[in-house]
Amino acid sequence: MDKRFAVMDLGTNTFHLLIAEGSIEDFKEIVHKHIAVKLGEGGINKGIILPAAFGRGMDTMKDFKRQINEHNVQKISAIATSALRNASNGKDFVDEVKKETGIEIEVVDGEREATFIYEGVRASGLLSDDHSSLVMDIGGGSVEFIVCNNRKLIWKQSFEIGAARLLEKFHHNDPIPPAAIEALYHYLEDELTSLFEAVKSFKINNLIGSSGAFETFAELAAFKRNEEFDLKKIKSYEFDYDELFAITGGLILSSHAEREANLLIVPVRVDMIVVASLITRYVVQKLDINHVALCTYSLKEGVLARMMS
Repeated sequence: MDKRFAVMDLGTNTFHLLIAEGSIEDFKEIVHKHIAVKLGEGGINKGIILPAAFGRGMDTMKDFKRQINEHNVQKISAIATSALRNASNGKDFVDEVKKETGIEIEVVDGEREATFIYEGVRASGLLSDDHSSLVMDIGGGSVEFIVCNNRKLIWKQSFEIGAARLLEKFHHNDPIPPAAIEALYHYLEDELTSLFEAVKSFKINNLIGSSGAFETFAELAAFKRNEEFDLKKIKSYEFDYDELFAITGGLILSSHAEREANLLIVPVRVDMIVVASLITRYVVQKLDINHVALCTYSLKEGVLARMMS
């Protein structure tokens, strides 16, 4: 039997468990779970994991441990990102998980997180040898931007402006009012200065959205086109530029009830998809990007690539 690997990506909104065997070029998924833990709920901008979120996180980690045992996994990696690296009680969570499950969580900084995302996107085969792309990964706590090609990672930075943070800061009324959108755009203008400076040196015409909100955009686009669509069976999806702007525009103008009633939007993204749409549109317009694609591979596949090699 092939060696089995388990990767846990412990994000601000969602905890992922991927159990796989084989090689990164053609691995077989044994388990692929994503649980809406909402670790940052209510405390993301205060730098604390609140008791209810702490409890949900612990329950999920115990369940992940049970599944890892059930499937005879030989090698485990658990990676935690923005919520746990910034929370004053993040270490308490890491210690409690070790005590209750034996799982050792590695809390990574934004730079290392960006490197794993690059390695995941690269493993998908979507990057070109010749042209540089801008990869954007919108998480709940942070957003990573990476300038890269298939041969190398050229520039990377992690910004603590994830969808859960922006939601809590700006999206207080629904639909989100124009004044809040304007305030959010001013905030992004200030926060992303180093990104805008960095990309001046490169000819970037291509944005790759790594999993997350871009999966929802792709599902909505495919539904509009009447296309068969299964995220588990694809590594990438090319957006029609006008169609992407129509979809994100519709999400920005929508009410909570409308988004909740749309079965293509997973519950954890019902509200965060609005600010994710806004940051996507802002970056695409600001950088004058003409081609946008989804890559379904991200941090966990990057970690898996390292483990399998």
